[in-house]
Amino acid sequence: MKTGKVWLAGAGPGAVGLLTIKAAEVLKTADVIVYDSLVGPEVLSSLPRQAKYIYVGKRAGCHTMTQEEINQILLSEAKKGNYVVRLKGGDPFMFGRGGEELELLRQHNIPFEVIPGITSPVAVPEYNGIPVTHRDISSSLHIITGHKKAGAEYDIDFEALVRTKGTLVFLMGISSLPDIIKSLTKAGMNSEMPAAVLSKGTTAGQKRVLSTLSGLEDAVRRSRIETPAVIVVGEVCKLSEEFAWYEDLPLAGCRILLTRPRDLISRTAAMFREKGAEVLEMPSILIKPKEDQSMLSSALDKISSYDWIVFTSPGGVRIFFEELRKQKRDIRILGGCKIAAIGAGTNRALEERGLFCDLMPEIYDGVSLGRALFDVLSGGEHILIPRAALGNQELIRILEGKPDIRVDDVAVYETCHERWQLVPVKEMIENGEISWAVFTSASTVRGFAKALPDTGIKGLKAACIGEQTAKAARSLGMDVYVADKADIESLVRLVIKQQKGGRHG
Repeated sequence: MKTGKVWLAGAGPGAVGLLTIKAAEVLKTADVIVYDSLVGPEVLSSLPRQAKYIYVGKRAGCHTMTQEEINQILLSEAKKGNYVVRLKGGDPFMFGRGGEELELLRQHNIPFEVIPGITSPVAVPEYNGIPVTHRDISSSLHIITGHKKAGAEYDIDFEALVRTKGTLVFLMGISSLPDIIKSLTKAGMNSEMPAAVLSKGTTAGQKRVLSTLSGLEDAVRRSRIETPAVIVVGEVCKLSEEFAWYEDLPLAGCRILLTRPRDLISRTAAMFREKGAEVLEMPSILIKPKEDQSMLSSALDKISSYDWIVFTSPGGVRIFFEELRKQKRDIRILGGCKIAAIGAGTNRALEERGLFCDLMPEIYDGVSLGRALFDVLSGGEHILIPRAALGNQELIRILEGKPDIRVDDVAVYETCHERWQLVPVKEMIENGEISWAVFTSASTVRGFAKALPDTGIKGLKAACIGEQTAKAARSLGMDVYVADKADIESLVRLVIKQQKGGRHG
């Protein structure tokens, strides 16, 4: 049995791009991931599916487990020989009780590592245009827990804090905001001191309230600020209006549900995130290679007889070349074949393997591919199509309309529906917290519907590639928008246009 180990890792303030490289690496190899409610949904949606997940809550006033129970989980899972990641919002040592979790591990000689996380008292102000220090304004930063038991007094020297003339950041303090304001004012702070409350920073739900110390409580009440939130007090707050940058991104405040297969999702997610969107990765289909590849093997045995190889998806390209490698067949055996690709994504997958297609239709769908190929065939050609089982037969019907055409439709993978998810997507959709669902094929629409039965998706905005995808989404009552071209770049442009108030595509 391998020796167990625990990594105490910070997940950052919410945005998945703020998860450190080290944390991402250990999460990929973890056997068990123990996480709490402050880990952002964007981070949760990106986590690998092979691990065992244990949710331990830890939001103020609503603890799923006590700290002692969490400590015992870490100990028992490590004793089983597991690699355990304790994933905590922000940084594990910033009011995160990480030290308490390590004490028990040390007592039992369980090896551990600590992975620092980007902490919210610095990152959230930054996302709101507030530098927590500034050479001409504030030369010190003080981070204070705002949490206290009901009816208890603060064990904080507020007079000392006021004398520093530095920036004060209070965490977990929204419920105690009146007491914080009263204590600072009583300690001599100017009631006109700039102050801010920053809610759900670095996520699509980011919201800020700027005011003075004396006016902050009323401003927060009017704005209906939600937790988690940080309170910032100091002259640096007045820089927010000048330095705020996140809202200038074209998809700021937009939460997107991305349904592509897991092995194709990262590039698409990155393109939306670059524009400011929060992307929840919810692969609704799983591309599973067929266990029996005898049909493909037979086709490869006679590869010299084929005039064309037609690829209809990046997944088909990947599995075709994986099978070539497994069977120890040299790529040069394809030299006598012309290559057709259904669209830009499939073409990109081919180019990554050193092949450049001879034909790609202007409209990226099976019917257009069939028509484009039909137009260049002279008759008598032999065509290999390695693709999904139960693929659209319209492509085959079009090709077989040419005299003496022989088509070998070889199933190399199956499209399965994937239901695994940590994020409460159903509740988020029904609460209106999802701005867009993005679909790249009709199968992703069907998988999405099967993964979320009895969910109120009628009226959900759906950005779709192609009319077949749009037709599937319309059948479920979604508010459908279609990209002008069947590629990811066009999908991103479509969503940006609609967010700016454009009309249906």
